[in-house]
Amino acid sequence: MGVALAELMSPAPRFSLRQLAYFVAVAEAGTISEAAQRLHISQPAVSLALNDLERALRVQLCVRRKSHGITLTPTGTQVLRRARRLLRQAEDLEGEAGAGEGTLTGVLSLGCFVTLAPTVLPPLLQGFSALHPGLTVDFSEDTQDVLQRRLLSGELDLAVIYDMDVLPEMERAELFTMRPHVLLPAGHPLAGRSSVSLHELAPEPMVLLDAAPSSHHALGLCHDFGVVPQVGYRPTSYEVARALVGRGLGWSILVQRPSNDRTYEGFRVVITEIAEPVRAEAVLLAWPHAVRLNRRSEEFLHYCRATAPPTGVRPDSARA
Repeated sequence: MGVALAELMSPAPRFSLRQLAYFVAVAEAGTISEAAQRLHISQPAVSLALNDLERALRVQLCVRRKSHGITLTPTGTQVLRRARRLLRQAEDLEGEAGAGEGTLTGVLSLGCFVTLAPTVLPPLLQGFSALHPGLTVDFSEDTQDVLQRRLLSGELDLAVIYDMDVLPEMERAELFTMRPHVLLPAGHPLAGRSSVSLHELAPEPMVLLDAAPSSHHALGLCHDFGVVPQVGYRPTSYEVARALVGRGLGWSILVQRPSNDRTYEGFRVVITEIAEPVRAEAVLLAWPHAVRLNRRSEEFLHYCRATAPPTGVRPDSARA
């Protein structure tokens, strides 16, 4: 009576999830030997899985060069993106099928903008992990442009970023806001004031945090109010920027407000409000429009909204 069950079912794929996982590991490691070490298996096993996957898909995924590692082909780059999503979906299925009601398992891949990470990540990780001890949060810190590329490629589930230079492909949820400020050395003549105009600082050397989008933001603020800063230093690290200011080598525009008013060397720095009407900058949780959030990501989003701003992030009005 009707069609046989076998005829209703789609033909099974000629490749396995394990082969996809090995391919992703090779692409991320850059060499087969490094991928084998990360996977804790032999190098021939990785090579065999990669060969079998290429044979099953009937495409060349990468070019292997001795002493130079592997280079993905254009097709390999496309397959990598889909492989990551398939592996993530398989992990979701396993977690939902094997977990009890209300229990989260598996891995949440989270990115965070470098300057936000020291104050935003620790309280979020501590609180969320306490609620979901069966879940692993695998986090990484990077610049905003890199984080967004990794979101689109499927490497990350979510990323904590500023509402600056956000790609149109991104969905976003605002968590909290922070107002930009000027950072001055404690001995600066203007350090005792409640606020200072950018015009007053324009003749002095500026320490520009050169980590996108921080640099664009700081220069944009100056431009908005007709100020041409004299950029003396361009550190890529937040703490190096604070250290240079602490030694009196310039002033800086920053957004983060650490509780500690000392640099690594022990020099005191002072947060001073900007007299011009600068707007508060929003901190977001971002993910691609095209991606449907899995349960882990949804729970993390709900937790962030319920607890934001997290402990360790100072409100806009706080001053050092």
